[in-house]
Amino acid sequence: MSSPMSELVRNTTLTVPLFCWAVAQALKVIYHLAVQRKLDLRLLTSAGGMPSSHSAFVSALATAVGLREGWDSSAFAICVVFASVVMYDAAGVRRAASRQASILNRILDELFSGQPLSEERLLELIGHTPIQVVVGAALGIGLTWVCW
Repeated sequence: MSSPMSELVRNTTLTVPLFCWAVAQALKVIYHLAVQRKLDLRLLTSAGGMPSSHSAFVSALATAVGLREGWDSSAFAICVVFASVVMYDAAGVRRAASRQASILNRILDELFSGQPLSEERLLELIGHTPIQVVVGAALGIGLTWVCW
C-alpha cells in the first residue's frame, strides 16, 4: 500500500505541469536579467511577465491529460476549455487591469509629486501580452512532450 504523498508525487499529470510552471517562473528571472540587466528574484513568485507561467501550467495540464486519457476524451476537452479561459483572462482581463494600474500610478505620481503617499502602489505586472501567453503555452506543451 502506498502513501497518498507518494501517489501524488508519481502523478505525472500533476507533476509535469507543476514542473513546467516552475521552469516558466525561472525563465522570467533569466529573461528579465537578459533584457533589463537586473536580477529580480521576486519574479519567481510574480504574475505577469515573459513567459506566462499560467499558460505554461494549463497548456501542460491539457497536454498531459491528452497524452494520458486520449485526445478524444472528455477530460482533455475540459482541460482545453479551462486552459483557453485562463489564457484569455491572462491576455485580456488581467492585461487591461495592468494597464489601468499603470495609468493610475502615473496619475498618483503627478498628483502627489514631492509628497509621501501612505497608500501602496498598484501592481502593474499582473497580465500578459499575447506573445507572452503564446510562449508560455508553447513552453508547457513542449516540456510536457519531452517529460512524458
